[in-house]
Amino acid sequence: MRSDIIRVYKSVHTWTGIVSGLALFIAFYAGAITMFKDSLAQWIEPPVAIVQGVPLDRAASLIEQTLAAHPDARRQFTLKLAPVSGDPAGSRASLSWQPPGQPQRMTATLDAAGKLTIHASRSSDAGRFIDILHMTAGIPGGFDVGMGVMGVVSLLYGLALVSGVIVLLPTLVKDLFALRIGKNLKRMWLDAHNVVGILSLPFHLVMALSVVGFGLNDYIFAVQDHAIYGGTLDATLKAQNPFYAKAPALVGEGVRLRAPTELLAAVKSRAPGFRPTEMSYRGAGEPGATVFIGGDDPRYLARSGGFALMDPVSGRFLNAQFLPGAGNGNVWSAITSAVFALHFGSYGGEPVRWGYFFLGLAGAFLFYSGNLLWIESRRKAERRDGLAVAQRRSTYWMAALTVGVTLGCIGGISATLAAGKLLAGHVADMHAWHAGIYYFVFLISIAWSLVRGASRAAVELLLFATCATAAIPLASVIGWLAPSTGLWFDADTPGVDAIAALGAACFAWMLRATSRRVSLGRPDSVWAKRKSADEPVVIDDEKVRG
Repeated sequence: MRSDIIRVYKSVHTWTGIVSGLALFIAFYAGAITMFKDSLAQWIEPPVAIVQGVPLDRAASLIEQTLAAHPDARRQFTLKLAPVSGDPAGSRASLSWQPPGQPQRMTATLDAAGKLTIHASRSSDAGRFIDILHMTAGIPGGFDVGMGVMGVVSLLYGLALVSGVIVLLPTLVKDLFALRIGKNLKRMWLDAHNVVGILSLPFHLVMALSVVGFGLNDYIFAVQDHAIYGGTLDATLKAQNPFYAKAPALVGEGVRLRAPTELLAAVKSRAPGFRPTEMSYRGAGEPGATVFIGGDDPRYLARSGGFALMDPVSGRFLNAQFLPGAGNGNVWSAITSAVFALHFGSYGGEPVRWGYFFLGLAGAFLFYSGNLLWIESRRKAERRDGLAVAQRRSTYWMAALTVGVTLGCIGGISATLAAGKLLAGHVADMHAWHAGIYYFVFLISIAWSLVRGASRAAVELLLFATCATAAIPLASVIGWLAPSTGLWFDADTPGVDAIAALGAACFAWMLRATSRRVSLGRPDSVWAKRKSADEPVVIDDEKVRG
């Protein structure tokens, strides 16, 4: 391949990576954590009395009594289906809903005499906040704006992937497994960047293409509607989808919902291997009522694990296209399900979940190392043989922004998780607190890095990230040793504390290495301690290492 073509693709790879890298770092780091968002929510929420579910054949009575005593639950309630130990076919059910305008979530069950009992609890919402952060990278303007921007970012991401592979092709065999550790730090970072990028390329291609679809589908449909369908696309889709069929009018409150056992039996007849885990009702007993039956079948690549949408009164299926193993023959639904499953890792159980966790962290490293390579390349270009050098402002500010965004994201997520355990049960709106703590740390970190410079800020923000991450297992240890403090240790989520402790140790190692680099590295580097972007330095190769 001609060298001029390589230079063009290298330039494309560099600038698409620089433009999209920081947003993708946030998305991948938060995405890795969301693989265990349910465990995080359980770790944060204070222990409450265990609500004993009722046998599935009594779930209809539970629903009837709950809706009679609390009509506001008709708007939306969820029937959780917990498997019974020793009985793979059996389940126990508990009903929960959130009253409008209240922070508590209510859980209903039946006592031994069949009488309704209600328990109130507060949910942390930490998992949902980090999931939204993963999908939008925290971009202001609301969820739709954030998803749209990330769709465009992912287009650049895909272009960076393709151009990066083309740049590496001439030396792929020689450089793929080369990791040259030594005095040439730029070469070492480049080797690490290349090996991570090539070995995880299929994963990154799936992420890039799927996010383009997730983020830009509304805009793509709008263009198709105008250019191809002449404004009739919405009506066409509704005519083809049975979900939009007009529901029969229901009269009064005497309309009875079908028993959950009947609905689950209908699902089992279509998908024998599907294991339902929840039934989410909307508008129960009202026109257009629906029940979303979610679950899992590890044998299939299914969207969100697989689900069916049914009419809870008539028992008819409104949408069974994403029910794994149903054999509906819809090729488009099968492709869509596979794309969703491959993006979210909702298949294959724990091994796949852990694999996606580490691939997400590796992806975050990929984007950080890409920015670092750009910064190091600018240093090489700006160096003059032993003469005074002033770093370009673009290099100085890019280094500061890279440090502020990446360490601000890490420190903000760790701080909001650790604070969640301290605030649980003491504040009304935990979602607002999680968001407020994260954005406060994130924005302060960026401002701090811009003011202090990349070198000083890297050391100081790594120290904060280490302490904030260590506070997660520390809170559990204090709760275990001194429960009178109001903290607690959750025996069901020791993995959260273990991974956080390991993360804190990694950040501590990075802190030590960064401090050493700042003290002993080349003084012409952007990582050297300097007061401003214009401060010149004199290079003496006999006294410094780079």
